[in-house]
Amino acid sequence: MKKVAILLSGRGSNMVSLVEAMREPDFPAGPCIVISNVPDAPGLTKAASFGVPTAVVPHREFKGQGREAHDRAVTEKIDEAGADVVCLAGYMRVLSPWFVERYAGRIINIHPALLPAFPGLHAQRKALRHGCRVSGATVHFVDAEVDHGPIIVQAAVPVFPTDDEDALSARILQQEHRIYPLALRLLCEDRLIVKGRAVHVKGEQPEMPLSIVSPASDA
Repeated sequence: MKKVAILLSGRGSNMVSLVEAMREPDFPAGPCIVISNVPDAPGLTKAASFGVPTAVVPHREFKGQGREAHDRAVTEKIDEAGADVVCLAGYMRVLSPWFVERYAGRIINIHPALLPAFPGLHAQRKALRHGCRVSGATVHFVDAEVDHGPIIVQAAVPVFPTDDEDALSARILQQEHRIYPLALRLLCEDRLIVKGRAVHVKGEQPEMPLSIVSPASDA
């Protein structure tokens, strides 16, 4: 069974979806630590309520030392916990190339947009400003660029004329909670093969389609 470290900066809703999935008896992984760069992140309290060990590595304590110094301190916590896989779940830090290389092929992230569209912050706001009719969420491998690595799973949701940023974000978040555990399962079962920019799944396709279009009734 693989061990999973989860990094977060805020409320930790995707962390909760991952931990709940990993509590299922057939899941091929378990959480070994939840780490935050924010001492009072609500996600830490939620993780502790599940009995998952937590750690804090405040990024402000590394001011002037560069991102890699903070990342190395986070790495110590990850490695002490014996993690095989790293999941970013609302971790609001740009990672150093050193960190990304150390966990290459073993670190994944979820983003509230259909990448490669709208990387970075405020993806839902950008989708609305561009008049998108469809938006969604993406789980991807992490590489040296922000929200850029090979795509593992995507879920699409409709954008309605009455949507504001909060409404669209909530609809996307529902799908995030579905596809992140799926992507983690596939990774921990060693079923993902990366060929260039494309990710292929070995063996039988998962019960949930890799491309999900959410019906209008989800609104």
